[in-house]
Amino acid sequence: MVEDDHGHAKLIEKNIRRANINNEIKHFDEGGAALDYLFSEEILANGPLLILLDLNLPDMSGTDILEKVKSNDRLKRAPVVVLTTTDDKVEIQRCYDLGCNVYITKPVDYESFAGAIRQLGLFLSVIQAPEI
Repeated sequence: MVEDDHGHAKLIEKNIRRANINNEIKHFDEGGAALDYLFSEEILANGPLLILLDLNLPDMSGTDILEKVKSNDRLKRAPVVVLTTTDDKVEIQRCYDLGCNVYITKPVDYESFAGAIRQLGLFLSVIQAPEI
């Protein structure tokens, strides 16, 4: 999870847990640290299960992170959920064009968030990405 607002991060994690998703969550409050982690040998070898991404970060744009992730042969299959306050239609379309799987505008209510996470989980359970 890449989210600079710690209150939002706690709310997001709470909603993830309420949806019965118990995977480990690594939280980063800036893009540079998140990119260092995502491009580490361990993650490039095993891949993240899911990336939750805010667009408005103190050190860079989340769209820059999205573009780098989706441009990498090892990371491009990782599903990305954008969680942000930006509801501009052009920005939303840009995120989908770059490869995000779900775009959710904050503030997030539980039902909307849990529904999006459930839909993504269902999608992942029926679609098998090709091996590299």
